[in-house]
Amino acid sequence: MAEMFYPSKALPPMKIADNKVVLLDYTLKNVAGEVLDSSDGSEPLSYTHGTGSIVEGLENALTGKQTGDKLDVHVEAAEAYGEYDESLVQPVERSEFGDHPVDVGSQFHADTAIGPRIVTVTAIDGDQIIIDANHSLAGEDLVFHVEVMGVRDATKEELDHEHLDGPNGHEH
Repeated sequence: MAEMFYPSKALPPMKIADNKVVLLDYTLKNVAGEVLDSSDGSEPLSYTHGTGSIVEGLENALTGKQTGDKLDVHVEAAEAYGEYDESLVQPVERSEFGDHPVDVGSQFHADTAIGPRIVTVTAIDGDQIIIDANHSLAGEDLVFHVEVMGVRDATKEELDHEHLDGPNGHEH
């Protein structure tokens, strides 16, 4: 896999642009400095630039960067996971959950008016289950520390299938 991201030193470095596969080491923090997620101790994150695979604010900041670049990016909530939307908090009848156990904090996949979402149970009031379809980081500004580990062209197959191939080629 390494040779896919580290071309010969004789070639000029490739800049991040649409349809480039990018390999990133990252640490995600909230504005209070608490670590929310990190690639530390695991594989770097890989994504195809320009496909909306990562939050908009980070993707915009990475455009034009190249292997070896390090940056800190403050992303406003609107360009991260969106502003918190009270209309996405709704009561649902317990019967809608069938035989599934329902507790505060439980998460379910649901088809909503805005498409499929993960909803979280935030309260239970008798037969009324209060669900929240906001992303858990909605309404929060985020701070990313990233290092670009590699940039390469996405393969035709990756673009056609709208996902990245594994290290040994196309895998399903």
